[in-house]
Amino acid sequence: MKIFCVGRNYIDHAKELGNAVPEEPVIFMKPKSALLQANTPFFYPQFSNELHYEVEIVLRISKNGKNIEKRHAAKYFDAYSLGIDFTARDIQNELKKKGLPWEKAKSWDNSAILSDKWISLNSDNLNDQILFSLIQNKKIVQVGNNKDMIFSFIDIVSHISDYFSLNIGDLIYTGTPAGVGECFPGDKLEGYIGDDRFFELDIK
Repeated sequence: MKIFCVGRNYIDHAKELGNAVPEEPVIFMKPKSALLQANTPFFYPQFSNELHYEVEIVLRISKNGKNIEKRHAAKYFDAYSLGIDFTARDIQNELKKKGLPWEKAKSWDNSAILSDKWISLNSDNLNDQILFSLIQNKKIVQVGNNKDMIFSFIDIVSHISDYFSLNIGDLIYTGTPAGVGECFPGDKLEGYIGDDRFFELDIK
């Protein structure tokens, strides 16, 4: 199982971090060990002093594929859920200054949160708007809608498949909207799709 992530896929988020709006999807990966397992506590990483939340819609790949044309891409994913791509922002900023890869800031153990609830995607709801949000200590901090993505689900799946084989069970974190911010030990994070809570996470 591979975990693909899309960076800077919402214009307002790219701007809030001072990044250029990309002309093609920005792709990075997390290892399988980045996925926080069910019933496992989440601990603030000891190597960071600035941990940021990034709530994202997550696609589930349902069919093996490579070099997938956009007109066929919808056949290769069957459901979506909600997750968090945690970022050690202080580490990332130092790496970016040096022109180095982001893995230490993005791909450490348990840096990917994923709900165990899924919503099926098919031809009937493929073009529906998906409203999602993140609440930190009972305050809404992020609100997103997939219609505001720079690159759609279909764009992302097709683009990734040009470089990597997609396999059943792979995950794609499709990008975070504006509003990312710092979190601290003792915080409670809750993720919603519409009015339905998909996860809650206590930071230890």
